[in-house]
Amino acid sequence: MLSTLPVDAVMRALADPTRRAVFEQLARGGEVNVAELTRASGVTQGAISQHLKSLKLAGLVAERPQGRNVFYRATPDGLAPLFDWLSHYDAFWRDRFANLRDLLKEIDS
Repeated sequence: MLSTLPVDAVMRALADPTRRAVFEQLARGGEVNVAELTRASGVTQGAISQHLKSLKLAGLVAERPQGRNVFYRATPDGLAPLFDWLSHYDAFWRDRFANLRDLLKEIDS
């Protein structure tokens, strides 16, 4: 069986549109509790809690308990495995963009 790489966990977590929306809301809004996330999402509190658990396991979300509330925030460093994986394709895109630039110059001539 293949071992799960950190990039796999990040991709799996962000593959779900609701989890992506929760992550984006946390990335824009700072710390938010589950009740606020539930109001903004249109899904149940239980579903939000499960999405937060998946995001936390992937390293994309951190929590801070305060009394009876738990506040969640995005952890941008959790995206590092995804950026590292994408960086392997930098040369591929750089060459394509260079070809596109040459083509556009040729068309303008």
